[in-house]
Amino acid sequence: MMDSKQILAVLDQMFPNAHVELDHQTHFELLVAVVLSAQTTDVSVNKVTPGLFKAYPTPQLMMQAEIKEIESHIQSIGLFRNKAKHLKMLSQEIVEKYHGFVPGTREELEALPGVGRKTANVVLSNAFGIPALAVDTHVERVSKRLGFADPSDDVKTVEIKLMKLFPEDTWTKLHHQLIFFGRYHCLAKQPKCAQCPLFDMCTYPKKHQNQSI
Repeated sequence: MMDSKQILAVLDQMFPNAHVELDHQTHFELLVAVVLSAQTTDVSVNKVTPGLFKAYPTPQLMMQAEIKEIESHIQSIGLFRNKAKHLKMLSQEIVEKYHGFVPGTREELEALPGVGRKTANVVLSNAFGIPALAVDTHVERVSKRLGFADPSDDVKTVEIKLMKLFPEDTWTKLHHQLIFFGRYHCLAKQPKCAQCPLFDMCTYPKKHQNQSI
């Protein structure tokens, strides 16, 4: 079993420039993009946000928009109706409670409509430089396959175990590296086991079968 330093060294070699792949220019745009990314891909989100951000670059403008207008910009992604409602509501709260600025604490972020722990973690780490480890489907899958977490663990438990295993100053980059590892290497259906440098520590039951492909 590799220790955390060895694992980080492997990930640094594989994905030295791992970063958030949601296109954004401001804290508000990042927050909106992460809310939109729930149960859909970053690629899909990046296709709709240019038009959305052009129409509503600030929470002041988005809160004034009709929900149907917001829907028209994002209707190609999943759950677009609920997401449109959340965007209008969270924009209003940001304007009314925080003078138009995205708040920078977990409690404040998670209190916004449509914002859960994962979204808050992404915003805290990428917008405010606060160490956090957001667990999305990629991070959860990779963590369980590599034995960082148990198959039955929920996302909060996975997050806690990762934070205990890896140093705090690595969390933000590690989050992106685990996403890249899951998105481009340890895929859900056809992981690239044959060329995986973490093969020996992997618990994926079909890894030997994939290794021979």
